[in-house]
Amino acid sequence: MLPRPTWDCRPLLADPEDLTVVFQPIVDLESAGIAGYEALARFPGTATPDVWFAAAADAGLGAELEALAISRALAALPDLPPNTFLTVNVSPHLLGSTPIAEAFAAPATLRRVVVELTEHTPVDDLDALRDQTAALRGRGALIAIDDAGSGYSGLQQLTELRPQLVKLDRSLVTGVDEDPVRYALAEMVGAFSGKIDAWLLAEGIETVGELAAFARLGVPLVQGWLLGRPTPDFAPLAPKVVEMVRGQVARARLAESVASLLRPVRQHSASSDDGTAPPPYVLLEDDGTPTTMALTDARTGRPYRAAVSLRVPPSAGVAETLQRALTRSPAERFDPVVCTARNGEVLGVLRVDDLASAAATR
Repeated sequence: MLPRPTWDCRPLLADPEDLTVVFQPIVDLESAGIAGYEALARFPGTATPDVWFAAAADAGLGAELEALAISRALAALPDLPPNTFLTVNVSPHLLGSTPIAEAFAAPATLRRVVVELTEHTPVDDLDALRDQTAALRGRGALIAIDDAGSGYSGLQQLTELRPQLVKLDRSLVTGVDEDPVRYALAEMVGAFSGKIDAWLLAEGIETVGELAAFARLGVPLVQGWLLGRPTPDFAPLAPKVVEMVRGQVARARLAESVASLLRPVRQHSASSDDGTAPPPYVLLEDDGTPTTMALTDARTGRPYRAAVSLRVPPSAGVAETLQRALTRSPAERFDPVVCTARNGEVLGVLRVDDLASAAATR
């Protein structure tokens, strides 16, 4: 590995060692494990990092201080746990500066590094920024855009740079479980990210309600104090956090599945059915297979028999099941759908109007 330069930040720091780096976990909801860590700069005193970087910019040392933070973060790469990535922050307008270029040139490779573009003022030269990010990608890095959805500049960078990771603006994360507008905007940014083949990351999650909302949205990555605070090393997730994530993901899947729409239905043996029992009920063959339903015509009130034309498991998605039901033949299109367990046991039926109502609100 090439030696790392130490930039002169003495006008700001009594000692360059005063700048330290901590690491906050980024959680993969699907596995309830750590997908990566974000490297965050820390400074002495009570002033926040934003204040320090703003002071550096005012002193003409913005690139030097950011380069020092990047260098400290990349020095931790040998200790990065397997199958995780490391996110480092950089202002797009400083990406082509000599100190920043030297900091990124120090490691032999940038694989497992995500370069996060953090500033959202308009970039004067998007062509140069595309070239600079392309060079980083050529060395193995991935590109992330921070605070997506915060304004025109962020959206412009999304379309021009095609990042692999998109961070949702915190203003769309806070209180998303209580605000339908925030929820809809987060869903829109997630859909757009999927169309450009990028992963969406919701950062700043501080409540279980916010976590539950993004689990329902199917957002792959989340980050926030609820899940893990920044620490000096690459800390694992606490067992209670793993349990909480798994529970919220399981609840979200249940809510999106047909299991919550099941209606109970009586079951009769086909061999002993005499047609006198009031509908609705399902007729079972000797091996337990549902073959026929006894139903009532909603328009005439007359009973009739219909073949079981569609069976689904309780984990089936609402929208998928509705589509399958409506693409049956016209005579069967609005017949109930039978829900069965893996062993073939009938668990209940699904009414098409229930499926349509649920699909319209999700």
